[in-house]
Amino acid sequence: MSNLKIRNALSNDLNVISKIESICFPSAEAAPKNVFKERIEVFPKGFFVAELNNEVIGFINGGASNENTLEDDFFKTMNLHLHNGENLMIFGLDVLPEHQKKGYAKELMNHFIEEAKKDGRKKIFLTCKQHLIGFYEQFGYVNKGISDSTHGGAKWYDMYLKLT
Repeated sequence: MSNLKIRNALSNDLNVISKIESICFPSAEAAPKNVFKERIEVFPKGFFVAELNNEVIGFINGGASNENTLEDDFFKTMNLHLHNGENLMIFGLDVLPEHQKKGYAKELMNHFIEEAKKDGRKKIFLTCKQHLIGFYEQFGYVNKGISDSTHGGAKWYDMYLKLT
């Protein structure tokens, strides 16, 4: 893992980010390229890619808000983003299947958490599927139960991490 580099996403990463998203999520849940473009433009501090040997293999991205739940509209637009919001909302954590279970997603999450702390955020919120609850709990996330989210027609769970 020593070759892994985490950096802010750039607009020229859009094609590979979009490809990774289409591999990691079903089409009903995957964000389209124009949504990623908006996320990078509006809140570049909340969008990180992981590079292994100069190849992007994964990413994590989010937005800021004063809300205590991740609203479905956030998956479609950054209109809900508040640059100085006290909380961060994670929209997605993607790692290409051939690079999964090697600790890269953990490194991306730890980086996101550290950046949130540096920015003085209070909490991080996310939604996930049931099989990923344990993954997020290892970072200290608390499961709030089944989410009201209907994103992509899937069953989601609300989770949060208190930073302060």
